[in-house]
Amino acid sequence: MNNDCLKDFPKEAAKLIKNKIPADFKPKLALALGSGLGSLIENMKIIAEFSYQELPGFFIGKVAGHAGSLVLGVLNHIPVVVMKGRIHFYEGATPEEMRVPIRTLRNLGCEILLMTNASGSFHADRGPGSLVMVKDFINLSGRNPLMGPNDDQYGPRFISMENALDQNIRELINQKAQDLKIKLHEGTYVGVSGPVYETPAEINMYKLLGGDLVGMSTVADIIVARHCGMKVACIAAITNFAAGLNPVHLTHEEVLENAHLGSGNMIRLIDAVIPRLQEF
Repeated sequence: MNNDCLKDFPKEAAKLIKNKIPADFKPKLALALGSGLGSLIENMKIIAEFSYQELPGFFIGKVAGHAGSLVLGVLNHIPVVVMKGRIHFYEGATPEEMRVPIRTLRNLGCEILLMTNASGSFHADRGPGSLVMVKDFINLSGRNPLMGPNDDQYGPRFISMENALDQNIRELINQKAQDLKIKLHEGTYVGVSGPVYETPAEINMYKLLGGDLVGMSTVADIIVARHCGMKVACIAAITNFAAGLNPVHLTHEEVLENAHLGSGNMIRLIDAVIPRLQEF
């Protein structure tokens, strides 16, 4: 697919979706769910669901635990769009393809992107089941989703990544966590390309660079969302200790099995935050 064709896919996908939903359904908030966290939408009143295969330009991943669909509905009385599963560079997606889902959300009217992910922890006191608010990120994937010709209709060629994770939204989430007596750590997320898990030496290096947790997603979505003017926040669910801290070799099955450990608190926290996000 060439760039001229691909950059129109977000508008085409949004148009397809709008033609199949009520005209008065106007979501401002989008949620992007990480591995094993699809249970967050169990209490959602679903208006429509579109598999990625139905949507123009959407890359189709094939990783277990990564569902591929956009779900539109009402969660805690607020209209939302939920990305069940996300695209990863390690699956072979190009920078152009990485941009399509987030820009589709923007074309649907979404102004805020609240993300969750499954991450590995660098700290002994933040084990599986812990929740971490991502305050910043380090992109060590070697890739950037904005590589290639810039599409000026979404944003400028060069953009700042200061306050990439919106401070005001982070303060709101922290306050809600305190109100609910949920322990919410803060940390810097190290984004890597995968698909292999990290070596102990790499984890030691990431810690020296200021990292607190690691994963293979999230960073590209943040960059694309910020480029098109969306505000972003991210809560990580710790599923494992990183290499060198884990007494056993890490597997994808372990990540999926442990993703549910913090899901109860994650659901409570997001339910409490969603109504207030309408104010941003």
